Amino acid sequence: MSYRRINQPKLSDVIMKELEKMILEGSLKPGQKLPPERELAVRFEVSRPSLREAIQKLEAKGVLNRRQGGGTYVKDQLWNSLSDPLVELLANNPESQYDLLEFRHATEGMMAYYAALRGTDSDQEQLRTQMDYIKQVQGDPKREAQAIVEFHRSVAEACHNVAMLHLVLSLAPLLERNVAENLQLLYRREGSSDVANIHREALLDAILKRDPEMARRASNDHLAYIEEVTLEVRREDSRQQRSLRRMRNELI
Repeated sequence: MSYRRINQPKLSDVIMKELEKMILEGSLKPGQKLPPERELAVRFEVSRPSLREAIQKLEAKGVLNRRQGGGTYVKDQLWNSLSDPLVELLANNPESQYDLLEFRHATEGMMAYYAALRGTDSDQEQLRTQMDYIKQVQGDPKREAQAIVEFHRSVAEACHNVAMLHLVLSLAPLLERNVAENLQLLYRREGSSDVANIHREALLDAILKRDPEMARRASNDHLAYIEEVTLEVRREDSRQQRSLRRMRNELI
């Protein structure tokens, strides 16, 4: 009987895989600075040369980048699978905004379901913190849009599904534009923003109660309301524009 030699993996490759796993799981986020090499070596219980070699390999793969005198960072654009020009085209096309809302119905409802099913106590605390921050920045559409997208990213993290998490990360710029546009329309309808907040609170409550079906329904109810209000406001704009055109024609 012949025996094959069992090759031990190189330590730097093991470290590299562990860092990749942390990035995939969202423990290390886009643009986040890595702890100093000395600290990381202690955490992993490895030598600094092996750690440095692992970091160099991830730099070569385009996952990390080193800033002169400023440490090592997870690459900012790591998850931007959509090109900037395509994002601009989608963001500036009114019809695509409704396509995106339909897409959000499917994905956010599913993420809410799994967040309620799998979310840890730590995930729930993060969601509470994000919801509190949304309330703090209400009235500032740009910051509020960013806070809402961060809340949904936290929901994605609570799913503990890396595919869902990175889908949200890759679409973050587009989602932020969509949310900002929706907020502007909601603020034009008295009380609509308050209703949207109540829906968002219901979503959080369902996740905290660990009720997956209730969480999915809350997510879908919230997005259905957003779509209803934004469509109605845009219809009103269209009617006003037609009225103005008729008035101009009568004056000619």
